Amino acid sequence: MSAVLVTGFGPFGNTPVNPAQFVTEALDGQVIAGIPVTGRIVPNVFWESITAAVAAVDEVGADLIVMLGEYGGRSMITVERVAQNINDSARYGLADNAGRVLDGEPTVPGGPVAYLATAPVKAMVLAMRRAGVPADISDAAGTFGCNHLMYGMLHHLATSGSPSRAAWLHLPALPEVAALESNLGMPSISVDTAVTGVAAAIEAAVTHTVDVEQPVASRLLV
Repeated sequence: MSAVLVTGFGPFGNTPVNPAQFVTEALDGQVIAGIPVTGRIVPNVFWESITAAVAAVDEVGADLIVMLGEYGGRSMITVERVAQNINDSARYGLADNAGRVLDGEPTVPGGPVAYLATAPVKAMVLAMRRAGVPADISDAAGTFGCNHLMYGMLHHLATSGSPSRAAWLHLPALPEVAALESNLGMPSISVDTAVTGVAAAIEAAVTHTVDVEQPVASRLLV
């Protein structure tokens, strides 16, 4: 393996500051398990995010792509196992950053219903837990920009025959977002904790060409 790409989003919707942006920027230029990491912020705009992320993969020559987004309300960093070929931001009352609202449209018309992450999901979760960062597997990436980009990236890798592997990690909200009156009671973690967790997940993905076979206990049902 020669290069790792980390992508993140900036502010969007009800998220005035996005942990994915800060973690991506913190990891940019680091070397993890001997592999250089490049971070890129991509637009939270349907289809434009895919175009920008794919261009970054080609620019960096990434063998591993770790995409990050916020999932407000989750208390742990979650590694997504599945990306679906459907977009429904209308259900959340949210538009992308270009003002577009989708209600049932596919990311790739005629494409597979779903793709599985190609990075070692279980190994990444276990590595984060060993690093002292709460983490779990998730089987529901939502139907907004995060799932959209995850599906688009996996579709690109599958149809281009690329051997690169990809994962999506959802981050809890930042403390300053959870402190807003509208969000009181929302779980949160700091940027430093999120950086520690994502770095541990990247190292696990670099060092595990196949996932571990042991079961991973879970408290998250989706």
